[in-house]
Amino acid sequence: MDDGYECPFEHLHDTEAGAIACKRVAVTREAETWLGTPYHHMGRVKGAGTDCLMMLAEVYEAAGIVPHIEVTFYPPDWHLHRDAERYLYGMMRYARPEPGDVALFKFGRCFAHGAIVIEWPCLIHAWHSAGVLYAEAKQPQLAGRSVRFFDPFV
Repeated sequence: MDDGYECPFEHLHDTEAGAIACKRVAVTREAETWLGTPYHHMGRVKGAGTDCLMMLAEVYEAAGIVPHIEVTFYPPDWHLHRDAERYLYGMMRYARPEPGDVALFKFGRCFAHGAIVIEWPCLIHAWHSAGVLYAEAKQPQLAGRSVRFFDPFV
């Protein structure tokens, strides 16, 4: 790949599966560069501040998966007062949890918290009280919550 990531699947790059595997590596490695970024509602600056939605947009853009995504204002507690699945339907598809996929967790009444799958159940996400960090889907804050997956590679 020419995006600065050394892909362990480079020998398969000429195959569709190999190309997707390399893109997944690019996403998970870019997500790791966000570790330690403080939480900031609607922020999208690595090392300075982000929330779970903006982190997803920036990581997938930096890894070359999606173009820049403009996100309109959303209040930090929108998911506690509405039934509309804005976050979930924005992702449009579900997938098995593969490295680089998005995991959406239900908080309040909606699927309103996103994370990047590193290797299920290991995730990287932006947590309001801790910033961007590794997490396990089995930890108390996430365990038992409904979760859906989005595969941006198809």
